[in-house]
Amino acid sequence: MQHKDTQVWQLDARCPEPAVIDRAAAIIKAGGLVAFPTETVYGLGANGLDPAAVAGIYRAKGRPSDNPLILHVADRAMAHRLSHRLPPAAALLMETFWPGPLTLVVPRAGEIPRQVTGGLDTVALRMPDHPVALALIKAAGVPVAAPSANRSGRPSPTTARHVWADLQGRVDAILDGGPAGLGVESTVLDLTGPQPLILRPGGVTCEQLARLLPDVALDPAALGEKTASCQAPRSPGMKYIHYAPAAPLILFEGELPRVQQAMQRRAAELLAAGRRVGLLVSEETAAGWPGAAHLLTLGSRRNPARAAALLFARLRRFDRLPVDIILAEGIPGRGLGLAVMNRLRRAASEIVRC
Repeated sequence: MQHKDTQVWQLDARCPEPAVIDRAAAIIKAGGLVAFPTETVYGLGANGLDPAAVAGIYRAKGRPSDNPLILHVADRAMAHRLSHRLPPAAALLMETFWPGPLTLVVPRAGEIPRQVTGGLDTVALRMPDHPVALALIKAAGVPVAAPSANRSGRPSPTTARHVWADLQGRVDAILDGGPAGLGVESTVLDLTGPQPLILRPGGVTCEQLARLLPDVALDPAALGEKTASCQAPRSPGMKYIHYAPAAPLILFEGELPRVQQAMQRRAAELLAAGRRVGLLVSEETAAGWPGAAHLLTLGSRRNPARAAALLFARLRRFDRLPVDIILAEGIPGRGLGLAVMNRLRRAASEIVRC
């Protein structure tokens, strides 16, 4: 692909400068690519109604063409124009969780390019809870197709520096609004079937959804198991390897004492064989590891929100450390912990259940 000079514009995330937003919106309207912050991670945006612009997202990321994108909207009126039939539950969910980290899969309107939906008859819609993102969509006047602003398969970006590392020379501009807050992507909820189905856990938890939708269910793929299905994925993050650091990652799950013992044995074996080991652990287990290993923590096991905020930055940090392999400790899969475990399982080359 043709390389270009990527511009980086810093702005106040709480009150983004209109002149900067207008310049970025002009790029979107002209068919270009702009990376921007949301409350979850940084997104790579293009005009969601322009097939050529959407194709540019896939090229920049190296993303498989059957992996659908999320259309980001500025308000509910825009969402209504993008679906020929919003399910009854959509209004309640929008009122409760929008703007916010919840993506709704609904029947698509005819004007939406197939490049956005991965060839499906459904479309994924979200209203982000970030002043920069909302200002950009409003100024552009179109729904903005925006997956995470990283090379396909890599850890998602939570800072503009992460975007630059992956996409410099592949996008027109990066809006630097500081670190993303939540740290993991939105929850994706499919409303097109007989019951609401969580396709990807994220910033809105299963427990929160169940209080509004008692019959909500979790798609088995949402647990994070990689599949070899030939079917097109119904949501981002369902089929392909995602979030992976450069070094292979081995994830250890189960009761904490057994996880600790198994990780310590594997670390000792690898170090004895001359391998350079990285360790991703909780604060509760951070003491007592071999000094030769490179250790990073995800915070307390009792604080999954902290783990979510740190996860992708930690995985990217390992890329800058001299490690050949990473051993990661799983955390309890409740609340936001389910989203963290989904990402770790997708990133893992091996899962050890203790």
